[in-house]
Amino acid sequence: MKNYKDLGFKVVDTKGNYISYYKDGKWDDGKIQKDDTITISAFSTAIHYGQQAFEGLKAYRTKSGKIQVFRIEDNARRLQSSCDKILMPRVPIEKFIDAVKQVIKVNEELIPPYGHGASLYIRPYVIGVGRNLGVKPAPEYLFGVLCSPVGSYFGGGLRPVNFMVTDRDRAAPNGTGDVKVGGNYAASMLSHQEAVDKGYADCIYLDPLTHTKIDEVGAANFFGITKDNKFLTPESKSILPSITKKSLIYLAKNNLGMEVELRDAYINELDQFKEAGACGTAAVITPIGRIDYHDKKHVFYSETEVGPITRKLYDTLIGIQFGDIEAPEGWITIIK
Repeated sequence: MKNYKDLGFKVVDTKGNYISYYKDGKWDDGKIQKDDTITISAFSTAIHYGQQAFEGLKAYRTKSGKIQVFRIEDNARRLQSSCDKILMPRVPIEKFIDAVKQVIKVNEELIPPYGHGASLYIRPYVIGVGRNLGVKPAPEYLFGVLCSPVGSYFGGGLRPVNFMVTDRDRAAPNGTGDVKVGGNYAASMLSHQEAVDKGYADCIYLDPLTHTKIDEVGAANFFGITKDNKFLTPESKSILPSITKKSLIYLAKNNLGMEVELRDAYINELDQFKEAGACGTAAVITPIGRIDYHDKKHVFYSETEVGPITRKLYDTLIGIQFGDIEAPEGWITIIK
């Protein structure tokens, strides 16, 4: 593989993936398999009732050649929260970490070299399997870990992109928006496609209760830099608690010395922000150039240039992930 900068976010064939089964109240030891296909009963709850959850994290190659992953225990705990909410058995944190390590090691040669801005995206998942007809938890479960080398989620590296606001809802106020389950993403596909067809990178979802506050930016969390240099990001029961956003809150406060506000971001108060962005494992930080809401168009720092604070946050986060900047305790796990 040579064109690491053109990788984008898509599936690339790998050397192997991990698979483990839950039966009779316990997980088996799991194993690495070469084929990324699985065979399950057509009656499985994952197919009919959406009993499935997943995670996303990345492995990075440092300048010295080491391989490291970012905040792996946070991903393991978040998967447990997702499993709890839809009545699937928890994957023990130790098992999660071991499975991810196995997948990284078998695919070591596919981890992009340092300096290309690319990484190995890792996708753990849990699904309900087995023969089941009624709306109830599955009799058995499958835990797997897939991976693929990836570049920029929206393409083109760190550059501003534009978003439109959709009238549709992604999740309910007291539903599953705060966990990483497949149904949330199925609910977003139509709105996403409509936004792309109109020339936008993605759409912005407002809070499902009042449709006045920003909830999610596509499949990512929203943050804004106010005109008085505060880092603001919403909290909501229908927002997935992004590990990237959690990291940015820490970095804004401790590395950049900014005041952090966790409060509502009203769609009719965009003028308070001089910069804005979307953040998540896949997106990392994607600067928002413009948000279009009905007949109103709001430009933040620029539609073509990245704001200085957004860039500083990005450079700091990426520097930690690739090993160029010392990480806070517990953020980095060295694989090799």
